[in-house]
Amino acid sequence: MTIVTATRAKPRIVALLPMKAHSARVSGKNFRDFCGKPLFRWILETLLSIEDVDQVVINTDARDILAAHGLVDTDRVLIRDRKPEICGDFVSMNLVLADDVANVDADVYLMTHTTNPFMKAEAVRGALTAFREAQAAGRADSLFTVNKFQTRFYRADGSPVNHDPNNLIPTQELEPWFEENSNLYIFTRDSFAQTQARIGKQPMMYESAKFESIDIDTPADWDFAVLAARHLLEQT
Repeated sequence: MTIVTATRAKPRIVALLPMKAHSARVSGKNFRDFCGKPLFRWILETLLSIEDVDQVVINTDARDILAAHGLVDTDRVLIRDRKPEICGDFVSMNLVLADDVANVDADVYLMTHTTNPFMKAEAVRGALTAFREAQAAGRADSLFTVNKFQTRFYRADGSPVNHDPNNLIPTQELEPWFEENSNLYIFTRDSFAQTQARIGKQPMMYESAKFESIDIDTPADWDFAVLAARHLLEQT
């Protein structure tokens, strides 16, 4: 399918929220009740609260499960049935994104996961603004969020990675290291075409708040996130 992009006064921003029925470590986690509502609802509601997001695209093999939870296609939500050849636990997410990019027109794509329930709308807006500014200045073609660390790291054999054990300096003076946290990616069709990946050839890093970067991958992550959600709900 060939997409022809028309000239627009306002850039069209599409959020990609891939969602599969099966979860390897936490059974059915995308649809499991998470402190009062299905896990997927947390980030979906955040995305829909952002005025600049024109559409949320859900590439999924679980249309029936979503319908059972009250989610169907609307003017701002497009549910796309995942092709059989890109289903499964070991399929690269970039192949799923490539299918969306090839079939859904946008000037800017942002991608996130249902497993990032605490990311706030303000963080997404901030990342979009930072990306637009960097893109306009020619400094970046894509963006991904990171966690910043300034601590002492070691290899498996006990040897130091980023410090001298015989000359300890305060950790705040160590070179910062950055971890890709998979919370948020921003890219364009052109940047994706260059690498066939959500991270382009000239990416920028965007540090996300520690609380918002909580990701649910394992049963232990789920239990920790439940405690975090209860704390969050108590503050509201």
